Amino acid sequence: MEEFLQPFESMPAVQKLAWVIICLAFVWILEAAIPLARHEYNKWKHDGINLVFFSFSLVINVLVGLATVGVFVWIEQSSFGILNLISLPIWVELLIAIMALDFAAQYLVHYMLHRVKWMWKFHMVHHSDTKVDATTGTRHHPGDYLLREVFAIATVVVFGIPVAYYVFYRICTIFFTYWTHANIYLPKWLDKTLSIVFITPNVHKFHHHFERPWTDTNFGNIFSIWDRVFGTFVYENPKEIQYGLDVLDETKDENIGYQLGLPLNKSIKTDY
Repeated sequence: MEEFLQPFESMPAVQKLAWVIICLAFVWILEAAIPLARHEYNKWKHDGINLVFFSFSLVINVLVGLATVGVFVWIEQSSFGILNLISLPIWVELLIAIMALDFAAQYLVHYMLHRVKWMWKFHMVHHSDTKVDATTGTRHHPGDYLLREVFAIATVVVFGIPVAYYVFYRICTIFFTYWTHANIYLPKWLDKTLSIVFITPNVHKFHHHFERPWTDTNFGNIFSIWDRVFGTFVYENPKEIQYGLDVLDETKDENIGYQLGLPLNKSIKTDY
């Protein structure tokens, strides 16, 4: 197990970016081969807009990564955190780390992004996409993405998560982000079986419903257990979903200036 994790300790940024490209290419092929819905739109333009938002997240990711190098060194030297207080097999520690990060840096912060008014206005950018596909997973306001990074690093500190575990988690969550947003059709029996443990494309589609309360469901990214435990899990027919947000101008879903200004736009109605 140590040999398996060793490459993740010093994985170059170029390899991480290559993984993003591989995941996107994989789901793009699936979207072309087995689409869930046939959207009448310019996919190149749509995906290009979402990749602009990805470029913002990429810059934040690099800056946060550089700023937190010392955090991992300090954890290793001080043996701080829950995982350093117990002695478990490496694979168990890795699973705990992934589940802790998936809960705090995905489910918990995602739930708060919907329930805290000022956070929700950042997160509206992600939900404003009216043609959900794999690239929607890259569509985050810089403020939204930064909040997720803060929750992730806080979890790393509390649990004393080594850098190899953290990078492995990021590799997993990148795949699930694109996979769950992908505009692909899976047989109900397969999707529903997988959803017992994992978030699947059909499950996540309900989170992108254009109106509440459907929008406030299925917050998970990797595991569906958090939604099941906290009562936010739903499963219905994804073909009946209309994407976007009913409180936004859907004609401006590809207007980058409008989207970046949403957190300060006082004319936008919010429930919280």
